[in-house]
Amino acid sequence: MKALALGLAVASLLMAAAPALAADNSLTPAEKADGWKLLFDGKTTAGWKGFKTAEPDAGWKVADGVLGPTPKISKDLVTKENFENFDLTFDWKISPMGNSGVMYHVIPVGDETYQSGPEYQLLDNAHGEQPVERASAAYYLYAPSKDMTKPVGEWNHGRIVVDHGKVQHWLNGVKVVEYDLNSADFKARIAATKFKRWPQFATGKTGAIALQMHGEPGDPVWFKNIKIKVLK
Repeated sequence: MKALALGLAVASLLMAAAPALAADNSLTPAEKADGWKLLFDGKTTAGWKGFKTAEPDAGWKVADGVLGPTPKISKDLVTKENFENFDLTFDWKISPMGNSGVMYHVIPVGDETYQSGPEYQLLDNAHGEQPVERASAAYYLYAPSKDMTKPVGEWNHGRIVVDHGKVQHWLNGVKVVEYDLNSADFKARIAATKFKRWPQFATGKTGAIALQMHGEPGDPVWFKNIKIKVLK
């Protein structure tokens, strides 16, 4: 009995020492104190709009605390607020063979968000794309160092850090991509790809965050726990 009581006491101490975890689509007191804010409240599309439209695309729905587009109907969803330097985290889940993305520094120039905003690729890697198009890649520019995706249908934790031109992509707690928006290497990669067609690509020093509804007819994708911390 003494051993059991001691074990329970140790377990209680460990639990008390563990950092508090926020419920979905909420912030812990520590996150609030550290400057984090929610971009998705788990209930509505407040704070979001369509690309070049004042209102959010009607196809994006919230169900059970999860945000997702309606295939064949939705267009990209972008934040009303612009961000320059930031730490962005989000949970994402893709459909089998699905394709989507998260763009940043999106400006209202061109026909699509990806024509200005660099993209963190979301993908079911069973799709068979080349490395620069796989999940967590800087789409078509930098391949992830390793495949950290969870099985399709499970939630993944993505992270994009943009700090005065220095960018990191993280997936499920591992840094997998790193690049510099101001480097000669980055500019050379743009010049060698389809992005050279759009002079506005990656020129926005600040811009919106965009959630992509990919192509036609569109692939189901789901988001939750979208949080951002502005960096000075």
